Amino acid sequence: MNLTYEQATKRLEEIVSMLEEGTLPLEESLALYEEGTKLSEFCLKKLENAKQKIIDINEAVNND
Repeated sequence: MNLTYEQATKRLEEIVSMLEEGTLPLEESLALYEEGTKLSEFCLKKLENAKQKIIDINEAVNND
């Protein structure tokens, strides 16, 4: 996936909104749900990486 975290969360918000309306055909809803799941995983990994980077920076600063 070649998205930024911000782009992914924006798309995820769009998907949630569309699914909450409840007007989409089943197949389209399933496809959006699958896309949303992948975006959610992508965002989670980005956040985990950012958290680890902060931990690493703090450890580096404290060890100097």
